[in-house]
Amino acid sequence: MMVHQSLVPIRWGDMDAYRHVNNTVYFRYMEQARVEYLERIGYAIVPQDTAPVIINASCTFLLPLTYPGNVEVMMFFGAPGRSSFLSSYEIRLQGDDTLYATGEAKIVWTDVASGRSVMIPEDLRQRLSTIGK
Repeated sequence: MMVHQSLVPIRWGDMDAYRHVNNTVYFRYMEQARVEYLERIGYAIVPQDTAPVIINASCTFLLPLTYPGNVEVMMFFGAPGRSSFLSSYEIRLQGDDTLYATGEAKIVWTDVASGRSVMIPEDLRQRLSTIGK
């Protein structure tokens, strides 16, 4: 189930020598959606006692994006485990139903001091558990 939609402007500097958005920038688009959502629900991305960390990320590039335009990132979450959950993304141009890229990132809640995984905060776990129901 979709949990968040983000609009991100394509900047001229996002493009590379091939005149399309560089592959690394897609990860920034997904990151922006993830940060917006977590901050909106009360989890500011400021490492304190515990914080979310990405342990792996992937992107499948289907079609090139080019300047100008606004990228529409739709974010979905999977069911939570003890300390982690999967986020997935669909990337389109605003106003265009064509799928330009898909991506995933595994989010692990960690203890900032030790770097070890910890249980997902209970209120977040409850929110994640109700997604798709």
